[in-house]
Amino acid sequence: MAAGDFARSNDGAAAPPKVLAGGAFVASPLRRRGLAGAPAGRGGRGAGRAAAVRGAAPAVSAAPGRRRHRHGMRKRNESVTVEHERAAAAPAPLDKGCSLRHSLRLPAATAAAADTGMKRPLGRRYGLWFRLRKLIIWLLGVYIAIPFLVKLCPAIQAKLVFLNFVRVPYFIDLKRPQDQGLNHTCNYYLQPEEDVTIGVWHTVPAALWKNARGKDQLWFEDALGSSHPVILYLHGNAGTRGGDHRVELYKVLSSLGYHVVTFDYRGWGDSIGSPSERGMTYDALHVFDWIKARSGENPVYIWGHSLGTGVATNLVRRLCERETPPDALILESPFTNIREEARSHPFSVIYRYFPGFDWFFLDPITTSGIKFANDENVKYISCSLLILHAEDDPVVPFHLGKKLYNIAATSRSFRDYKVQFVPFHTDLGYRHKYIYRSPELPRILREFLGKSEHEHHH
Repeated sequence: MAAGDFARSNDGAAAPPKVLAGGAFVASPLRRRGLAGAPAGRGGRGAGRAAAVRGAAPAVSAAPGRRRHRHGMRKRNESVTVEHERAAAAPAPLDKGCSLRHSLRLPAATAAAADTGMKRPLGRRYGLWFRLRKLIIWLLGVYIAIPFLVKLCPAIQAKLVFLNFVRVPYFIDLKRPQDQGLNHTCNYYLQPEEDVTIGVWHTVPAALWKNARGKDQLWFEDALGSSHPVILYLHGNAGTRGGDHRVELYKVLSSLGYHVVTFDYRGWGDSIGSPSERGMTYDALHVFDWIKARSGENPVYIWGHSLGTGVATNLVRRLCERETPPDALILESPFTNIREEARSHPFSVIYRYFPGFDWFFLDPITTSGIKFANDENVKYISCSLLILHAEDDPVVPFHLGKKLYNIAATSRSFRDYKVQFVPFHTDLGYRHKYIYRSPELPRILREFLGKSEHEHHH
């Protein structure tokens, strides 16, 4: 075979073939490439040489050469792809320390993006924890600061006892009780002391409803002398004489044939003055005397609710000391004294076990002159006593009302008078201020007040 049949190198020199044992020879790499897919643009010389080596006829056309060239390139690309996939799937080699050696590395941009993606959730969690920890520290600081603030400023605790700044319902005109459904009620103002003015509502019995329409204050005052008993109602803290549950009670009592006279203590509602236990008691005494001056021989009962029970026992004790007791005293949801009530109040739950609770919270109340000592007052009261209390009362615990009853029942001052305790079961849901809903209330009042009248006249 002639030497010209072999492929030449780029500089034109012929690459000598490799001779194997047995006389066979193998073409050089350049030779093999020329045989496998020589460019068709050279007239198919590569194809012809390959055919000559294999003993086949040389190609006579350029088209089959192009097809074989593309087919060869495709096979090479496929083989490279398969080898790359095998390398990626194969386990990474181990280095001398028996640890994995990474043969493939991510591009710098991809690695940076991955690091950023990992850091972002961590940063969010850290930021949330930082804000939560900051909030907890702030709340803890406020929790610790409040007892010291109350101790340094006893007036704060007095405000929390009275809650006279809480005026509910809002946006009502106390000069117009008819807006609350009390068309048979008159509003007027009394002046217990100089620079003190209190707003009063007078609701007449249901029998006088029609006659009361359009009448003035003078007619309502004269109506107190009619043959109907009178109830002086002393409301609790917060709100005004126009509170929803209070209005509903006025309607119930009016339908039972009672005059109902109620008022806002100084500092409450539209009444002028600063609240204090002494001032509240004096306001109640002034209204009681005002009623007695117009009611003649008609019975006058005193009804106190919640904080109003403290005002009521203060008032009745004073009336008994001057020998002008009322015909009966009704206490709805009463407590023993303000210290025990403050200790049991829901607002004090978070501080009940705080070190020095009494010193921080209860002593400032006493320092402000606030006692409302019902447990002491009942020992000096000489008139019939009725206590109403719901077992599910969340504001004044039921056990305080029961304790007050036990004190009164064993007191010598009630030796000649009836003392009655009426509980309302939890299932009824009357809680702190809905006893007026009880269908048994008319019967309870009729039986108790009827006996009270009989005892009073004898």
